[in-house]
Amino acid sequence: MLDSLKSLLDEQIKDLYNAENQLLKALPKMAKKASNEKLRVAFEGHLEETREHVERLANVATMLESKPGGKVCKAMQGLIEEGKEVLEQDGEDAVVDAALIAAAQRVEHYEIAAYTSACSMAQQLGATKIVKVLLETLNEERAADDKLGDISSGEVLPATDFAADNGAEAPVKEQRTPRREAPAPKRRS
Repeated sequence: MLDSLKSLLDEQIKDLYNAENQLLKALPKMAKKASNEKLRVAFEGHLEETREHVERLANVATMLESKPGGKVCKAMQGLIEEGKEVLEQDGEDAVVDAALIAAAQRVEHYEIAAYTSACSMAQQLGATKIVKVLLETLNEERAADDKLGDISSGEVLPATDFAADNGAEAPVKEQRTPRREAPAPKRRS
């Protein structure tokens, strides 16, 4: 029942907990499918971070005097289903890697949105310890997204030889601007 902001935050934490657990099962498959070494290492590294995210969410649930389980994140289910389509595809290594990155970045963007919302709720509640924990994960999710983008634009997409295969001009490389860290929680007066 959503009868308070605290109950809404609790629901968000349960949703994120399930999402991260679903991701724990998907990341090893993505790492195995990746042909680019940096991409494989990025997936493996994010798997380790995701294990920490699950632990942090369990701790946040404890702080909320709740249990982390009991909810299925349907959004993550859908994102992982889309990612499975890539895992089942054969093709040019660089193109498959680009598809893996696109699927992974969709996941990261969902997580960034979800953690941002949860941080805002916790901040409004004055739950500074919870905000600090959630911000740590939010910053890691942003860094993972940036790393995927860098691998994509720096190695994977250029390896597809689009310009050479099509006689077209080489595409303009995306200028990636560094993300700023999420702000420290404001203290309520």
